[in-house]
Amino acid sequence: MATFRTTAPIICAVLCLCATAAQAGPCSENIAQFEAAMRQSAGNPNAGLTAPQSVSAQLDRQPTPESLKRAQERLQAKFSAAMARAKRLDAKGDRAGCSRALSVAKRMYIL
Repeated sequence: MATFRTTAPIICAVLCLCATAAQAGPCSENIAQFEAAMRQSAGNPNAGLTAPQSVSAQLDRQPTPESLKRAQERLQAKFSAAMARAKRLDAKGDRAGCSRALSVAKRMYIL
């Protein structure tokens, strides 16, 4: 009985890992690596989301706190959508679509 109590959690952990590996899509590893790199860059002040400069910024218009907040929210939404799309296509087994969506997300994030 004592042996079962100590080995049962180990068996469950192994089975869970096997089930996760069996469900992994063609881009799962790339997505996981990118997410891990983002987490590791959290303390880097130069890392984070980025976007091209707007036309308004090129016309010597100063940004307001509200316009900066809206731009950041739009960028975060676009990034989240790209990551969600990559994960959704990965789950469907669409390697090409997943790779494209992940590339879009990677272009938005400076590591």
